[in-house]
Amino acid sequence: MYFKVICLAAFVSAVMSQHGHEHAHSSQHISKHDGHAEPVVIKDHHGHEKHVDYYTHPKYEFKYEVSDKHTGDHKTQHEHRDGDVVKGFYSLHEPDGSVRDVHYESDKKTGFHAEVKHSTHHIVPEHHHHH
Repeated sequence: MYFKVICLAAFVSAVMSQHGHEHAHSSQHISKHDGHAEPVVIKDHHGHEKHVDYYTHPKYEFKYEVSDKHTGDHKTQHEHRDGDVVKGFYSLHEPDGSVRDVHYESDKKTGFHAEVKHSTHHIVPEHHHHH
């Protein structure tokens, strides 16, 4: 997951520098919370210990944002995980001018759930009058 976020950030930075859009920006933040390793004992059906492994409680948070007025590319995402629970939000501007907002969460008990909302913003084209 971190690799994907870092690749996306590098790609956005490269594209923006090639096109020289000074009014565009992107930002990203990744925070990984390393916990203490906890022993996990796996026993066979007779109750005998078969294997001992170590498990660190997964916990992270990341967010990024892209805003380019020239191309109209506007998006943001925020996600955090604590154990088996993942919650997040992303928003992006669609080509038709609407904005898609998605709140999602996932856990072992209930699976993945997402709430998607579309906000319509009317695009009014500029008319240039020639005199």
